[in-house]
Formats: sequence, structure tokens, C-alpha cells
Amino acid sequence: MAQEVNGDDRQITLIDDQGNEELYEILFTFHSDDYDKSYVLLYPAAASDDDEIEVLAFSYDSDSAGDVTSSDLHEIEADDEWNMVQGVLNTFLDDDRLSGE
Repeated sequence: MAQEVNGDDRQITLIDDQGNEELYEILFTFHSDDYDKSYVLLYPAAASDDDEIEVLAFSYDSDSAGDVTSSDLHEIEADDEWNMVQGVLNTFLDDDRLSGE
């Protein structure tokens, strides 16, 4: 899966293996000391408030400015790493102060 930077630093265009492009919004980023990696969570920009939203998660290598959009995204493959990311997402969604609800 490739990515392109969209002029807005809170959006990423993901390109799948078939060349289909979809614009995603960055929900949030975080760093895990346990895995010594940074992570980005994305959701489709076209999603409406009524839609059930699928959140995508990737680890990433930031550039010298710390930007997510100008770095490579890496798929998360280990189950324990997925569980950690899911726990962070659940904490975010359960905390009204963080999720903006």
C-alpha cells in the first residue's frame, strides 16, 4: 500500500494494490516505548457521522520534522502489537476529553 501526501497535513491518500486511491484523515498519532515505534490511526475522509467507521493503524518512521505524511507507513503484523494499538484506540474512544464528544 502506497501513500501520497495531500496538501493538508492531517490527510493521507492511500493507494491500494489495484491503484485505487482513498483519502484518509489522521485520527491521532502516538509513540509506544514498549515497541519503540510511532503509530498513526486513520479513518476515511468521506465517512459521515452516521457511518460505522473502520479505523486503520500503521507504524511509521517519521522524518526529521516528525511528519507522518512524509514518511513510510508499515503494516502491523504481530498480534500483541495489534492488541496494544487496539487498547490505545479504545482508551481514546472511551475518553470524551480525547475524542471530542
